[in-house]
Amino acid sequence: MYPDILVHFDGSERATARLDLAIRLVLRRGGRRLTGIFARIDPDERGIIARRASARLVEAASRAEATFRQTCAGHGLGCDWLNMPFGDPDFIIREMVICSRYSDLTVLGQFDPEHDRDILPPELNEEIVRQSGGPVLLVPFAGSFASIGRSVLVAWNGSREAARAVRDAMPFLTAAAEVRVLGLHLRPEQPDRDLPRINIAERLRRNGIDAAYDVIAPNEVGTMDMILSHAADAGADLLVMGAFGTDAVPGFGRAAGTRFILGHMTIPVLMSH
Repeated sequence: MYPDILVHFDGSERATARLDLAIRLVLRRGGRRLTGIFARIDPDERGIIARRASARLVEAASRAEATFRQTCAGHGLGCDWLNMPFGDPDFIIREMVICSRYSDLTVLGQFDPEHDRDILPPELNEEIVRQSGGPVLLVPFAGSFASIGRSVLVAWNGSREAARAVRDAMPFLTAAAEVRVLGLHLRPEQPDRDLPRINIAERLRRNGIDAAYDVIAPNEVGTMDMILSHAADAGADLLVMGAFGTDAVPGFGRAAGTRFILGHMTIPVLMSH
């Protein structure tokens, strides 16, 4: 699977769900080690100004570390722990981005605007996806996910970012019981007959992945809803997609489609930029 997985802790209850999911990913391919990272906004503004953690932030980090180490030990896994020394939002974003670059996969939680505004920078996930240089697995703040990667939906528009996401998701795709590709046609249905015919499903089959292929026509309203609807109809437990693409879906800017999925995901999403 992914030899080195980094999972984010922020002191919330949902961090435990992220840890359980990350442990399943590690164990699926016989992995032996996991890295946890604690980062959240300090509730004591004086700690931010002084650039040192307040007592409440230290306590929250200690509880998270204890849970992480005990859970890893219970599964026979070795573990590493990283801790942000203080809770300034800009510092958190910068350091989380840097740490994510040293991992094969970064596991984050979807930002919950009702509960996370006081503990996390709203743009944290966006910046990690955009700047990490690797795949980011985002776990919805609602729902439980007993399985992940058994049935995978790939959103494909032929962009550089989509190609990167497919490559980054290969450990999931090769192990999946079912893979479906949802093609977003950004070019005419009938290209020049002299152009080479290329097909992402055929490319996946050369990697031993028997992928079904569906096509939707992007429109100015509802394309991202259509992707999520297809994922639900297919019973997918993982969506794979490129993020912040240069070949934006019509009606969306480079960031709007990505932000829509970040805000409305119903299943775990693997994004790459």
